[in-house]
Amino acid sequence: MAMAMKGQREKIHPYKYLMWITIIGIVMMFAGLTSAYIVKSNQANWLAFNVPHIFWYSTGVIILSSITIMLSRSAFHKRNRAAYKMWLGLTILLGIIFVGMQYFGFTELWSNGITLTRNVSFSFLYVIVGLHALHVGAGVIALLFIFINAFRTQKKVYSSVSIDLMNTYWHFVDILWIYLLIFLTMAG
Repeated sequence: MAMAMKGQREKIHPYKYLMWITIIGIVMMFAGLTSAYIVKSNQANWLAFNVPHIFWYSTGVIILSSITIMLSRSAFHKRNRAAYKMWLGLTILLGIIFVGMQYFGFTELWSNGITLTRNVSFSFLYVIVGLHALHVGAGVIALLFIFINAFRTQKKVYSSVSIDLMNTYWHFVDILWIYLLIFLTMAG
């Protein structure tokens, strides 16, 4: 019986397994995009560009949001519901601010003539950064569902799976953004 219990504790939750499979898929997608970027950058018609400064500021915002989601998760595990909701709400706000800053970065690029269809190098920039912003936006939507669920009073099960999953995903998109920004700055 003790062996069966030990084996049960060592199994990964199916949702966590699915999360890691999803993360691996996203990593492969961005690895393919950045590899294609490197290959295409050797073409004669490639145009260099500078990453908007607001993208660097948005990096600070997403790093701060990683801290707030860690604090939210910690509060959940300590069963401090008020702190959990506060930090979770702040994470959502910072995620929205990050996506907004990405939008303003694209607006700056567009006003400088760096448009989606002007050159393949610009297209890569829009696709890579846009896909990342889309993943952050999806994370914000998932956080909103968790946030709304935190206010339900009929909750009978105190499971940390959802906040644990979002903690993992949110740190992943944070690290992915830092990689992409450094990549685009060095390769751009």
